[in-house]
Amino acid sequence: MKRIPLLLIFISFFGIPNFILGQRVALVLSGGASRGGAHIGVIRALEENQIPIDYIVGTSIGAIIGVLYAIGYTPDEMEEFIGSEEFQRWASGNLDDQYSYYYRKEDPDASWINLNVNFKKKISSILPTNLVSPFNIDYHFMRLLAPANAVCKANFDSLMIPFRCVVADIDSTEAVILRQGDLGSSVRGSMSIPIIFNPMIINKKLVFDGGMYNNFPCDAAIKEFHPQVIIGSRVSERYDKPDADDLISQLLTMLMEKQADTIPFTKSVMIVPKIPIINLLDFSLTKVLTDSGYLATIRKIGEIRKIVHDTLSHETLQKRRDSFTKKVPPLIFDSIHTSGLTKAQQSHVIQVLKHGKSTITEQELRSAYFRFIDEGFIKKIFPVAKFNAKTGYYDLYLNIQKTDNFGVQFGGNFSLGTTNMAFLELTYKYLWTKTLHFAINGYVGKFYTGAKIGGRIDFNSILPWFFEANYTFNLFNYFKNVVFFFDDKTPSYTIEREYYGDIRGGIPITNKGSLALGVAYAFTNDRYYASNTFTRTDTADLTTFNFLCPSITFDLNGLNRKQFANSGARLKVTFSYVNGLEDMTPGSTSPNQNLVIQYHNWFRLRLIYDNYFQSLGPFKFGFYFEGTVSNQPLFANYTSSLLYAPAFQPIPESQTMFLPAFRANNFAGLGLKIVLRIYKKIEYRLEGYIFQPYQQIMANPDDQTAYYGPKFSNRSYMASTSLVYNSPLGPVSFGVNYYDKESEPFTLNFNFGYIIFNRRAIP
Repeated sequence: MKRIPLLLIFISFFGIPNFILGQRVALVLSGGASRGGAHIGVIRALEENQIPIDYIVGTSIGAIIGVLYAIGYTPDEMEEFIGSEEFQRWASGNLDDQYSYYYRKEDPDASWINLNVNFKKKISSILPTNLVSPFNIDYHFMRLLAPANAVCKANFDSLMIPFRCVVADIDSTEAVILRQGDLGSSVRGSMSIPIIFNPMIINKKLVFDGGMYNNFPCDAAIKEFHPQVIIGSRVSERYDKPDADDLISQLLTMLMEKQADTIPFTKSVMIVPKIPIINLLDFSLTKVLTDSGYLATIRKIGEIRKIVHDTLSHETLQKRRDSFTKKVPPLIFDSIHTSGLTKAQQSHVIQVLKHGKSTITEQELRSAYFRFIDEGFIKKIFPVAKFNAKTGYYDLYLNIQKTDNFGVQFGGNFSLGTTNMAFLELTYKYLWTKTLHFAINGYVGKFYTGAKIGGRIDFNSILPWFFEANYTFNLFNYFKNVVFFFDDKTPSYTIEREYYGDIRGGIPITNKGSLALGVAYAFTNDRYYASNTFTRTDTADLTTFNFLCPSITFDLNGLNRKQFANSGARLKVTFSYVNGLEDMTPGSTSPNQNLVIQYHNWFRLRLIYDNYFQSLGPFKFGFYFEGTVSNQPLFANYTSSLLYAPAFQPIPESQTMFLPAFRANNFAGLGLKIVLRIYKKIEYRLEGYIFQPYQQIMANPDDQTAYYGPKFSNRSYMASTSLVYNSPLGPVSFGVNYYDKESEPFTLNFNFGYIIFNRRAIP
């Protein structure tokens, strides 16, 4: 019989002594939203001083920083990542523009609010449960953490550093420690700040941010790991004192637990970095916060060394990182599973994401995933990637909640002038093997009344494309005063009506552009007085024009707003052909009482270029160009020739005015814009434009027929100065505009909302 070594007998009775195992050091990271950047500096200082970290426990942002370190991120990598524009975009809920198809966007309208409606649900269920869209952060947590989850096989003890995070179970009103399962879901649950992010369902429990019940989880570290030393990093005692006018700050103060000032553990050190005033989700100061955490830790190194005697060399730590990361299988998917959808809808999702391929890389999935979300049919989606050891690939599980089929949008414009209007649109969206969208809208106002009904179907092949059909009615009532008998050189009473049906099809040209082919058949009916001296018994001239208009449009649009943009660029080029019949019936004030019936056909090329350049301090500069080249003929008289001529309308208010000096069949217009950011979403705008017609349309004083003036003469100018507040509903603007050659060139205007109308028949 072999002799049992004395050392083994000693170990069996008394356990492994500390001088063999070394000390077990747990790092506890508190919650604190963006303040958590200071945790990175704490870890950096501990690393530099070769202080080992054997376990990590975190809540909320502490869970995020903790898990990154546990899967092998270095402090430098964490600082770069958390402080990046990309992470800020995730935290703000903004999708990356590169994954959004502009060609899917509907024509801009005057809507302020867009709501999905389910008539079977309570009104309270329509209200959002979160202020920040989680689409970005949910996907990227999956992308970042699924490979590490594959290595540890969903056991957090098998990460590079054993890890725990804490969530709040609101049903049992207690903190729950997560030690296994999907790593991405666990961390996402731990940082689900109430109101800001929607809650998660983990192990069939509805969970929120762990900070609600345990914002500094040192007790979880003691319970889970039985450490000999605890080092704590506390970045926020509690949320800021609630503001009487800030509902979110009040609710968070009530919901989130106050953090402990000390650690109830014999061998422990609490590190409290100096934190500047910072918004909850503002990660732009991560570098400053990291430095603060670093300095606070350096001051505590002497105190830490009194209780931590072991060291961990940089070389040994790096070997651990390399050993762990080498085991990570590449993120390649071969199967997709969905829940919450019908079979037809599942087929659509798989087609959109895989396009018939047997396997797809994460980069391929990412692009297709966010473009699927951009279709607008998804209310909630949570991705989980599980590694399949048999296939060597990942299975993607998507838990999807579709948006309600019915939707309503409303908005309009309120002004002190004549451009008041209300807007309402009802929509019905249906997700099938294709995506279907039907809508009917209406505008009601003194100047503009309109309606549109139509539908669209999208085909998600490798090169996606759409087909749509619409019927539109537009009525524009141009006037300056309700009083008759006044002296003015421009018509005081002009009404444009148009009814048209059109079909269009298009494809994306890059993510911000589209190429669309369309054809419209229109009936227009214009009434106007040839003279400004008329009575109620007089009849107006009537011009009808029935025409067919095929067109092709290239539209590249990266502007950040549908009105009063201050960044991005737009290039729109439209080539159209018009062929139709004009029928002019003179009214009682017309000097020429002859009926006119004549055919017209012409080509038109129109270009719009709008670009805002890089900021220069608080200033943004923009350039605008618009040009039209056409062989369009003149109509029966001066007014009808102007009505069918292209108009130069770069200022929102100019779209509501009949300005003869800014209409011509061939012209070039350009302008410069200066935007001064005064405070957050308050801007001062100064704009100036030059309009140069190739030949101005002139009126024969004898019979009001039209003729062309001299070439390159009659240049006109337009300018605007305004103060704009871009509110959550829509822009609020107050300003003064100038229109050259008008009898009253200056206008004072106030508007709340959008001066945007349905598309015209001739693009």
